[in-house]
Amino acid sequence: MPIQFDVDPPVAQLVASTAEFVREVVIPAEREGGGSVHDAPEALRQALQKGAREAGVFAPHVPTSWGGHGLDLRGQAVVFEAAGYSLLGPLALNCAAPDEGNMHLLEKVATEEQKQKYLRPLAAGETRSCFAMTEPAPGAGADPRSLRTTATRVPGGWRIDGRKWFITGADGAGFAIVMARTSGSPGDPGGATMFLVDADTPGMRIVRTIETLDESLFAGHSEIVFEECVVGEEQVLGAVDRGFDGAQVRLGPARLTHCMRWLGAARRAQEVALERAGSRTAFGSVLGDLGMVQQMLADSEIDIEASRALILRTAWELDTGSAAAVQLTSVSKTFVAEAVNRVVDRAVQICGALGISAADAPLARLLREVRPFRIYDGPSETHRFAIARRAVRPYRQPRTGAADGS
Repeated sequence: MPIQFDVDPPVAQLVASTAEFVREVVIPAEREGGGSVHDAPEALRQALQKGAREAGVFAPHVPTSWGGHGLDLRGQAVVFEAAGYSLLGPLALNCAAPDEGNMHLLEKVATEEQKQKYLRPLAAGETRSCFAMTEPAPGAGADPRSLRTTATRVPGGWRIDGRKWFITGADGAGFAIVMARTSGSPGDPGGATMFLVDADTPGMRIVRTIETLDESLFAGHSEIVFEECVVGEEQVLGAVDRGFDGAQVRLGPARLTHCMRWLGAARRAQEVALERAGSRTAFGSVLGDLGMVQQMLADSEIDIEASRALILRTAWELDTGSAAAVQLTSVSKTFVAEAVNRVVDRAVQICGALGISAADAPLARLLREVRPFRIYDGPSETHRFAIARRAVRPYRQPRTGAADGS
């Protein structure tokens, strides 16, 4: 089957409408707040999403049955990039992390009753959510098998005990999707289960908001403690002991949608650099005529185009259910995370003092925002490990004994 990258006319129109909405509505709101929404009022989110509905660009990823545009991942790629041009664009379109990934997970895994209770209001922007898997050391991080939060059977349901941190959007969320160990021990590859936990459930409490380098993810990142937090059997999301399998339904596409959004930020940084290079005079020439500046601009163009092509290729593989999607998702996450960082860093260098100014250009903020992308959803090193392991697997020879013949 040939790979199709063509954008259908309705999707192209949605991209144009998104770009206009971001430029006219979202960027002014971003500038007013300095790009930081860790402690922004709920009214800001509601106002931006109201504007997105009025502009006809709200929820591009949500199935039409739940009130969205129903785009596949190839369609999402171009729309999410347009939204990501502003740090607040994804929030406005209701396609920001972690809600966007949680919507996808619920649509694929939840029961009909769970969809009505959790997916419907989430897709409509009536509530927010979080995904609680990461734990303080020595718990689950880059290696989810280290999971230490437990869920123990009790009459009528499960008791959850443990601690999570760097849980994006937890403060003010209506519910959490919580990963807990229901069998086995830390280090075992299975034995995890996902639970839907309402925010007002006794025994779940936020103990602190973690100050971080980035500030553009709504409500920031929290540390949560679960102490004798009891939920009913109907709160199990997916199958018991198959939580890691269920999480992969979310994590693969969510890693790619991160790439889509951050590519928009990289493109914005490059446009700032290009404008500066075409207007700033130094050493008797505009910067854009100087060889070293030209190299940086060219390298950024290459990084942007290569990232976009890789995203579209991976989106196509996921849309068509190809087995190659697993490998390409890791490749995309690693390459795009690093390429985006390179593009923004070059833009800062080209713009000099303007590049590090918090008031006169968005680059300083963008630099802070994109750096954690190389860690979130799996650090580059973990993905490289997985990429290499999958690549060598077909060539691995059976072991016949030690090298010395013993």
